[in-house]
Amino acid sequence: VQIMSIGFLVKPGQPLIWRGPMLHSAIRQFLADVTWDALDYLIIDLPPGTGDAQLSVAQSVPLSGAVIVTLPQAVSQEDALRGMRMFEELKVPILGVVENMSYLELADGTRMDLFGQGGGRQMAEKAGLKFLGDVPIESIVREGGDQGLPVVAAHPDSAAGKALRGIAEQVAAALSVAALQSTEVPTIEIVE
Repeated sequence: VQIMSIGFLVKPGQPLIWRGPMLHSAIRQFLADVTWDALDYLIIDLPPGTGDAQLSVAQSVPLSGAVIVTLPQAVSQEDALRGMRMFEELKVPILGVVENMSYLELADGTRMDLFGQGGGRQMAEKAGLKFLGDVPIESIVREGGDQGLPVVAAHPDSAAGKALRGIAEQVAAALSVAALQSTEVPTIEIVE
């Protein structure tokens, strides 16, 4: 997996207070000036919202689809819905909805719904979109992120590892079908 991040270019703790032209320029550089090897997919993970970053990406590269990520709670769904509507207006296909931090499995096997229950699925149903899956809260996800070891590689049989792999398989399948009709490199927009 090839990775590029603005985090590689700034000192730890350094704020990035960028708007408009500066942000647009950085995004264009990531897309055009990074020496990418042959790509099967280019996945762009963006912060939540409908701001400059999302617009710059949508204007800089043809997007094959967007995956909308939400938490179960209503306030997160509202933010995700705005992002989804923006991509619809920009004619970017929405591949589906993912619910992150869906639940916490306790030691006794019971589930605690910290942020509510089923909001991502409800959002997908209301919008007529595919629900791609829910990802539970697991400490191994955070630990792996801190160590640079994705949970799907370090703990593939964990609940989060299985959920993320299943989501990736569905997205890859949808993009493969779409790619039969296009010569563009599939690009995914992640909106949280």
